[in-house]
Amino acid sequence: MKTKDLTQIALMTALIIVLGMFPGIPVLLIPVPIVLQNFGIMLAGILLGGKKGTFSVLIFTLLVMVGLPFLSGFQGGLAVFVGPTAGYLFAWIFTPMLIALINNLISKYTPWKNNFGSLLIATIFTSIIFTYVLAILWLSWQSHISILNAFYANFLFIPGDILKAVIAVFLAQRLNKIIK
Repeated sequence: MKTKDLTQIALMTALIIVLGMFPGIPVLLIPVPIVLQNFGIMLAGILLGGKKGTFSVLIFTLLVMVGLPFLSGFQGGLAVFVGPTAGYLFAWIFTPMLIALINNLISKYTPWKNNFGSLLIATIFTSIIFTYVLAILWLSWQSHISILNAFYANFLFIPGDILKAVIAVFLAQRLNKIIK
């Protein structure tokens, strides 16, 4: 990897950490708050691509695992990887790679060539559908609630996450012109 790549990875990791400094908004139904860090995860996949974006998220995840309080609410350590939010954390590791993969497939087989539409579809599919499947299954198992109740509880996050995806794609397309 070049110095530029390492710098981009480090800056994206720092951005994800900074987004964790904003307090989460509690949701009454489940012990999972609304956070901004998933916006940073989306940006990692859209802006840096699969490989560099995944490295960025992996570094962030490892820092949290060793106990640094980089998650929203200044949480960190191995305990968060067995708590109610762990499904999201596990999904985040794969999100940048999947965003890049799905965007490439859409660009290859449709007239949308790495544009706003293809990036938005890839981001929504990965950051919402893929992430929520893992999060719902984990939350159901960890919190001893039905999958249906976990689904209903997570349904509250969808409008905000769609808005985050739209903003992330819009911002990344503008930033791509600067960093390339």
